[in-house]
Amino acid sequence: MGKGGNDDIKNLALACRGCNSRKAIRIFVFDKVSKQNIPLFNPRKDSWKNHFNWSDNFLEIIGSTVIGKVTVDALQLNRVGVVNLRRLMILGKIHPPLDAI
Repeated sequence: MGKGGNDDIKNLALACRGCNSRKAIRIFVFDKVSKQNIPLFNPRKDSWKNHFNWSDNFLEIIGSTVIGKVTVDALQLNRVGVVNLRRLMILGKIHPPLDAI
């Protein structure tokens, strides 16, 4: 663990390989707009609904706060492969998440 955390289940968050590798050990990202280091979204502390929304077609994640925006950008949450996966999941009726509709 890069930041001294342990592998206790309460200290872990589920992430795909692409997001996990983009996040790495970072907990802050420099925001070019505010010119400040902004914390990345932390699923153990932050509420998804407070920082993100879905696009109307549920294909893209939109940051609704500075934390959400820098997280979407840093982890490239709308990269082509992930958007295509969401498209397939919609066809298979397993996306969007039930609490999003």
